[in-house]
Amino acid sequence: MRCTTLRLALLAIICSARSASAQVTPAAGSTPPDDTPSIRVGAVIYPDYTYTLNPETTDGAGNTIHFSQFNVSRSYINITGNISHIVAFRITPDIARETSTFSNLVGSLEFRVKYAYAQFNLDDWMTKGSYARFGIQQTPWLDFAEGIYRYRFQGTMFVEREGYFASADAGASFHYELPSKYGDVHVGVFNGENYNKAEVNNQKALQVRTTVRPFATGVPVLRGIRASVFYDADSYVKSAPRNRFIGGLTFEHTYVNAGFEYLNTSDQTLTIQPKREGQGYSIWATPRSTNGVEGLLRFDHLTPNTALDAQKRNRTILGLAYWFPHQGSVSSAMMLDYDGQTFDNFAPALPKQSRLAVHGLISF
Repeated sequence: MRCTTLRLALLAIICSARSASAQVTPAAGSTPPDDTPSIRVGAVIYPDYTYTLNPETTDGAGNTIHFSQFNVSRSYINITGNISHIVAFRITPDIARETSTFSNLVGSLEFRVKYAYAQFNLDDWMTKGSYARFGIQQTPWLDFAEGIYRYRFQGTMFVEREGYFASADAGASFHYELPSKYGDVHVGVFNGENYNKAEVNNQKALQVRTTVRPFATGVPVLRGIRASVFYDADSYVKSAPRNRFIGGLTFEHTYVNAGFEYLNTSDQTLTIQPKREGQGYSIWATPRSTNGVEGLLRFDHLTPNTALDAQKRNRTILGLAYWFPHQGSVSSAMMLDYDGQTFDNFAPALPKQSRLAVHGLISF
């Protein structure tokens, strides 16, 4: 009897322990990550109307005219999703107008791939925001810079508009977020021909961007300061460099974003050809109010070949925009802007180019 009572008591203790264990609330932070597969669809549209002030041109009847057109300069369909909390993806078809005179599709709207990559999130092992990507993806500089500039819908930024490289390319990259938001490092190996061209040889571009935010935990007004350096080491063919260096300084604030970038380039298409060095800079600011009205002030200056130092290309952009109220991460805006470019001491002489335009943005 005594032995039986002891056994029953022991059994009751075990059952109570199991019951108590089942009722314990999991410790904070122990919730497993969400591995539910997901897919999201969005779009980006850049409609515009452009009126050419200079130069004048002639129509089919020989009349002198100021050329004008309605256009959609860019239209993206963004398909993003997660296979798990580690594996993600993005597919972005790009619908753009063919402008090459060597193509029999010149003037047509073409469907091509802008982004198509797999992303491996490394948050489980590194700082939040670290990842690796494989496929056609954003290159380290332009995607970062455009996120601060915010006026890609008016036109491309300085280095892309001057034809030195584009915002996407096929390759593999690694992004590391510094602790406490003090900056980030993005390094990648790419074909070097940009997303809209096929690879032509065995040369690859090594691109590295390092950004520091020195006052990330300081007073609020200084937290928006970031300093960046970017280097693109590439070659047209073996021993024929195609290199770009950018040094940039940006500032973000409730009432203004601003940026400055210095560019240095080195190009040698063949080893038997002379090397061409170029340099320039771009400075811009986007002052804004609290009611959605913003301005865009930008000046670009380029010396394409320092051996011909008198040859300069200057661009001035002035714009006034209205950003419509929204919820979440969507955005929409309309903008009236002037875009003018001058060419100094080129042979043959190049006329001044200037345009007035209305640009629109839809992004969701």
